[in-house]
Amino acid sequence: MNQAPILTVTLNPALDLSTEVDEVKPDLKLRCAAPVTDPGGGGINVSRAIAVMDGESAAFVALGGATGTRLAELLDRAGINLHCIDAPGETRESLAVTDRATGQQYRFVMPGPTWQDRDAQAALDGIVRAAPPGGLVVLSGSNPPGVPDDFAARLAARLADEQAGLIVDTSGPALRQLARGGHRVTLLRMDRAEAEELAGAPLPQRADTAGFAASLVLAGAAQAVIVARGDDGNIVAHETGQWHAESHPVEVVSKVGAGDSFVAGFTLATARGLDVDHALGWGAAMASAACMTPATELCRAEDAHRLFAERIVTRL
Repeated sequence: MNQAPILTVTLNPALDLSTEVDEVKPDLKLRCAAPVTDPGGGGINVSRAIAVMDGESAAFVALGGATGTRLAELLDRAGINLHCIDAPGETRESLAVTDRATGQQYRFVMPGPTWQDRDAQAALDGIVRAAPPGGLVVLSGSNPPGVPDDFAARLAARLADEQAGLIVDTSGPALRQLARGGHRVTLLRMDRAEAEELAGAPLPQRADTAGFAASLVLAGAAQAVIVARGDDGNIVAHETGQWHAESHPVEVVSKVGAGDSFVAGFTLATARGLDVDHALGWGAAMASAACMTPATELCRAEDAHRLFAERIVTRL
């Protein structure tokens, strides 16, 4: 299927380790199962999920040290086309531990190396050089320590000159910078708690969420704003309308990578020319499919196709 080119960006990647123990207890040596190792980080996971769905993307990744070398090898084996820059320190690791007794999962995420202004500028220039004209750039995941809060906003301005769209899934001060408006990125995604923090008030009903998301579109923050409402599904406000996608009733094995799978589904559908309501349905389907798989496996294509066929997307 034809699609516009996609470049994902991961400034703070991680080597993801996942394992299991019989029970998580303090002060004891916990005997773990053999770990599963995957390349991780927001943009990397988006590229991996796009590949699962027979889509194509390139990944712009900042890597450093022996851990970075190992992560690059894993991405190469996965067939991900890489654009690498040197990170200012060792690439971080993250750990997910499942307690077999309760089924609960504990996730430990390290901060990553600290960046200087020159590192952020080099990354900005590198992304713009790698950005596909007429394509989509996906900036997903947390900023490394030291990266300025306005990095995504600066990138949006640079990409506008290259006629490349920007999809952003970030948090904290970087999200607040974009939400102030004026950048008109292609898509801005957040969860319900983040939306309520930005709104300065609870958003208990779908109409409340849709109204807030629409206000961000009107302010020029983005052409489309998605708010994930957890078990109550996802809402998108777009310049052409507002829609809600029901969450799928699946057995949750692990929520690791569900948000990234959502972004992958929406991005790939958009790159393939589908309307925003269908893109929302693909995002919801791939996120739910990711919840059905263990650890950091992300979604499976057969599950995503089945769930998309069962989608319930309603215009608000």
